[in-house]
Amino acid sequence: MRIAVTYENGKVFEHFGKTKTFKLYDIEGGKVTASQLAPSNCSGHSALAGVLYSLGVDALICGGIGAGAIEALKERGIPAYGGVTGDADEVIKTLLAGQLSYNPNASCDEHEDEECGGDCSSCLGCC
Repeated sequence: MRIAVTYENGKVFEHFGKTKTFKLYDIEGGKVTASQLAPSNCSGHSALAGVLYSLGVDALICGGIGAGAIEALKERGIPAYGGVTGDADEVIKTLLAGQLSYNPNASCDEHEDEECGGDCSSCLGCC
């Protein structure tokens, strides 16, 4: 299994649609066997979903994510765990322990295509 995390400076990056880097974790037997950084090389929800698909990603962990991005990922068979914050490596450890805290409703339908001014804490996913 391969899990991608939106990534910046060791942390889960808060805006899926603006992420420049993903950290990829290869998981076997409930343990991380390898990890690497991968540039997004693009922006926009559909394009990023395509990048993750081409990288063989089985699931995404991210901060804010909009409904359009979630749909683009679903179309490629990639579940998204949004509303996650903190150290990326620690987040993976909590996932593997079955204790990942995420927001299954981390989307902002009301302003999905707008900028949120850099603060998605009120909605956990407008970008």
